[in-house]
Amino acid sequence: MHELTPTQIRGLKLAKDGDLFPAEGKKWTHLNAEITYARSDRFKERPQKIKFLKTATLNELRDFGLLQTLNPDVDVEESAHGITMAGKMWLLRNK
Repeated sequence: MHELTPTQIRGLKLAKDGDLFPAEGKKWTHLNAEITYARSDRFKERPQKIKFLKTATLNELRDFGLLQTLNPDVDVEESAHGITMAGKMWLLRNK
C-alpha cells in the first residue's frame, strides 16, 4: 500500500466528503463551496475557510488509484473527480 503525506490524506478525506471540481488558481474543491460559519458560533463572527486541494496533490492521488475522473469524455484538468473504492479502503485502514 502507498504511504501518503498529511496533505494527501487531507485531500483524500476532502474527496470522501464529496466530488471535487476545479476552482481558480489550480485548486479543487466541492461544487458551490462557500465560506461557512461554525455551528457553535451564535453570532457568526468566525468564518471557516473553504477547504481545497492543489492540482499536484490531486494528480498524485489519481496516479495511486485513490481518485478517479467522473467524466472520461472531458479533459482530465476540467473533469470532476471522486474517490474510488481503493481510496475509501485506504482511509478505513489508515485513520
